[in-house]
Parts: sequence; C-alpha cells; structure tokens
Amino acid sequence: LIAYSQVPSTQLRATSARAVSRPLPGLKFKSVPGRGYAFARCDRGYKLVGGGCSSSPDTPAQSDRRMSGVACNAEAAQAVVASVVCKKQGEFGTEDFTMHFMEGDKAISPWHNIPLSAGNGLYNMVTEIPKMSKAKMEVDTKAENNPIKQDVKKGKVRYYHGPIFWNYGCLPQTWEDPNIKGDDQVGGAFGDNDPLDVVEIGSASLEMGSVTPVKPLGVLSMIDDGELDWKLIAINANDPKASEINDVDDIEKFYPGTVSGIREWFRWYKTPDDKPVNSFGHGEKALGKADALKVIEETHQHYKDLVSGKSDKGKLWLA
Repeated sequence: LIAYSQVPSTQLRATSARAVSRPLPGLKFKSVPGRGYAFARCDRGYKLVGGGCSSSPDTPAQSDRRMSGVACNAEAAQAVVASVVCKKQGEFGTEDFTMHFMEGDKAISPWHNIPLSAGNGLYNMVTEIPKMSKAKMEVDTKAENNPIKQDVKKGKVRYYHGPIFWNYGCLPQTWEDPNIKGDDQVGGAFGDNDPLDVVEIGSASLEMGSVTPVKPLGVLSMIDDGELDWKLIAINANDPKASEINDVDDIEKFYPGTVSGIREWFRWYKTPDDKPVNSFGHGEKALGKADALKVIEETHQHYKDLVSGKSDKGKLWLA
C-alpha cells in the first residue's frame, strides 16, 4: 500500500501523462488498472501545495490542502495526501467485520481525524454504504477509533430490504446533538446523536471507506422515531454533471425523480420491519443549498461543543 497525493481534477487533466509530456515538477504518475494514470505523488524534497508539488520547502501549503486524516480508496479529485489506508478485519456480513482507518501503524477515527472541509466550498464525505447495496454499514460512534461496522439489531446484522439507489455516508466532524430541541418546523424533535448523513446522487458508485469531496445541494429534515435525522443531498465533485448542478432545484433537470425518490425511499424503508413510516419537517420540502450549508455549520458547531466537553458525550467514543 503506497500513499499518494491526489491532484484536483482540473489540474489532473492538465498534467496527466496521457495529456502532456511535461507534468509538474515533482509529480509522478502511477498506472492504476481501470483508472489510467489517476494518482500522483511528490518526490522527496517537494511537498503538496494547492494540489501541485512545490520545490521550495518554505512555501506554505494551503490550509485546506494539509489535511490530517485522509481517506481510503480516494478518488483523484480529492487533492489530499492519501496517508491513510483502510484495514478490513473479520468476515463481511458478520458481527466480526470491521473496517479500520490506519495511518501507518496507528488507527485513526474517520469521524474525528478526517477534516470536514475539502476546500473550495466542498466537504469530505465518508462513504459507509455504496449505491445499489443492502448491508447497513455505519461509522460506529461508540467504538474505539470509530471503525465502519455493520449495524446489529436483536443479535442479527442489518440489511435493507432492497438496495439503496445512492451512495450513503456521513460528514466527519459533525454531530446532531440529542440535547438540543429543534424548532416548530421539525416538530421540536431532538437530534439523533449521529454525524450528519449524506445522500450522494452522482453516477459513480463510491467504495465503502472512501472519502470523497462533495458539493452540498439541499437537505431533507427527516423525523425518524421522533428524532431529527437530517439527510444532506450532495453530489461528488468529480461527477460529470457536478459543475451544472448547484442547488436542489437543478437536480431534476439532470437526474429527474431523484429528490422525491430519496424522500420516499427513506419514508418507507423501515416498514417491512413493521415500523411506521418516517415523516419530514418543513412541509416535506427539500430545502436548498443555503439551508444545507446552515445545517452543516450547525452540526459542526454541535460537534465542536461535543469534543470540547460542553455537551454530554454519553457513550460516544471521542479521540
């Protein structure tokens, strides 16, 4: 397993070994089966600065590029230093399965050590459940270092009764505080004690454990068992349509039926287990990007209050 730096998609196209004969100084490309020359790294003596390699050791790296905790199976558009790899243990589909995030020999937390911001108005999404799969995987917020595990109910690992049609995950360094009551628009529901969920609508399937920069588009205020469980709707920054989809109302043009599909999927998905349908606040409307950004900021502030000790952590594991 080799750590590689990821260059932004715009720069990658300009510096790809297929595109030009003289890539940026210090950049080296590795041929990845099925992806071409998608990954790059900096030589010794160079360091990643703004997605490229600087030969000056004194050149300050941009703050949004020097990320401590990055991701496993990262996509080329991330512009992060891929110093973290995923380590699987146990048999998939059993309670013994875990996916740990490792930096060298040290386990890190995908919730606490991966940064929220991916720079340029994008946010890092940790994928828990790839699209078209059924295993109910999640970052275990109560286990040491918060590995990804399969949810267990009544001694059995959980599966959806049908596949989820979008990539599903969470934003690191966010938290829906169960001690804070929501407003009348959400019926006064309290937070669900989890990181902010993300439904990524792009065309590509994202691998479990991958971290992908996403563009927020909108948000649904789902009420699940009386708890507020926001669903952020976002798109992979590297999706072919990402530059044309900038708000929730743009989604219908390129991916018709997606917003209503997300709402109805999450409304009904628990009913085969004899549970009631979920409801939605704000008149069931998908709120736009401006509101989505407010939810991200609010849940990030709740997270900061959690790790600083201002909020009761309960049984949550904190780094």
